[in-house]
Amino acid sequence: MKTLAVMSRKGGAGKTTVSVNLALAARAMGVKAVLADADPLRSACEVLRGRDEAAGLLMETTASKLFALTEACRRGGADLLIIDTPAAPEADVAEAVKVADLCLAVSRPTYLDLAAAVRSVAIIQRLGKDGMIVLNQCAPARHGVEPPAVVKAFEALRFAGLPVTPIALRSRLVYQTAFAQGRSVLEIDGDGAASGEVRELFRHVWRVMSGGSRAPLRTANDDLKRPAARASGLTFSPRHA
Repeated sequence: MKTLAVMSRKGGAGKTTVSVNLALAARAMGVKAVLADADPLRSACEVLRGRDEAAGLLMETTASKLFALTEACRRGGADLLIIDTPAAPEADVAEAVKVADLCLAVSRPTYLDLAAAVRSVAIIQRLGKDGMIVLNQCAPARHGVEPPAVVKAFEALRFAGLPVTPIALRSRLVYQTAFAQGRSVLEIDGDGAASGEVRELFRHVWRVMSGGSRAPLRTANDDLKRPAARASGLTFSPRHA
């Protein structure tokens, strides 16, 4: 079993959006995923508790119980445990990092969010864990050209000390529509742009966690492409870990 800690030291970055959509994308692709809501706000619980499979999908927990929960999920045959972490205190965030095989720091392309991402990176590196940064709530590209704020964010994060995922999640209303129904974007708009981004992000994260080898994914359409950012030379299409 693999464990993924989704984290942000700043509220509003969208770590619950990322956690929920990755967990449901994993299940849709044949990976038995469990989502642990360790954030006292319980946003993931609010979204998912009405689902028929909630008992096997969602665990409400605290930082002090994460080690025991990880072991229980492993014994229960889970392939993947995703932890929606609290933003604070740092000691609770650290407990999630300690049990994780990979940490995913979520950041919007704003100055304060990028500063918070650097703080997340510091915890990950201090504890000797592997991690990546994903940009969330980015403005969509226009005619294949990334908005300047997104380009600047990618450039700034080059010096953060962890790799940035080649897939950025865009600011799209469908995320809120899906949450209002207790669902993921894949479940209400499977062919939409947001669904494609979530699939790409999950595939990338799963390849990294699996050492670039096993990836028991059921879905087709493995060749999704994203336009290059001509303004900066950055490429946001998927690459293997």
